Amino acid sequence: QVQLVESGGGLVQAGGSLRLSCAASGITFRINAMGWYRQAPGKPRELVASIARGGDTNYADSVKGRFTISRDNAKNTVQLQMNSLKPEDTGVYYCNANQWSNSYWGQGTQVTVSS
Repeated sequence: QVQLVESGGGLVQAGGSLRLSCAASGITFRINAMGWYRQAPGKPRELVASIARGGDTNYADSVKGRFTISRDNAKNTVQLQMNSLKPEDTGVYYCNANQWSNSYWGQGTQVTVSS
């Protein structure tokens, strides 16, 4: 089992920045892809960014050029640097980690961007 704990959410004005962090604990051997998803009220959860164990990254078109995902395999952490935030970035952000055939989720952290 892998446990994920997110931190770093909050309230920020449009154009501002936030940095989300996620720490994995438990049986963390060979965690493969990690990523961040978000869910806005009344909308389905969507992928924001993901990063493979080797460092390959993937971003939603809506965040390309503004968000940067990174990870530290030794510490089993993943971060999301969010710049130039927009009101439409508001939502609950969830950390995700994949290990073998299992997918794990954090409890979520709220990000609110005011206009």
